[in-house]
Amino acid sequence: MAYLLGLVVVGLLFLALHYFTELTKSQKLIVASIFGVFILGAVMYNNYAAKEREQVLAIVKQYKQGKTLKCEGIDINASTFDLSGTNTFIGKKNTPHYSEIIRAAECK
Repeated sequence: MAYLLGLVVVGLLFLALHYFTELTKSQKLIVASIFGVFILGAVMYNNYAAKEREQVLAIVKQYKQGKTLKCEGIDINASTFDLSGTNTFIGKKNTPHYSEIIRAAECK
């Protein structure tokens, strides 16, 4: 849906450049190219963020299923680390990793 909205915005930009400016054809092309690169960058970032979010959710799911995760060379499981609401693991008291904080995104 967002892609359709992006296409509509690009179409409106082309209409505005065509009817309401006194720019030359090459200047209009430059403006449209810059805008297109901006839109392309936003789409690429959106795809990257979605993939990273899926990866973190998969890691959290594995942790909640009781599996041991490997993060920065440390074994993480429910007996040694707690999972916070910000998708980070915090070392429990009376463990070698007490108060150590590890982001779920750093796990494999």
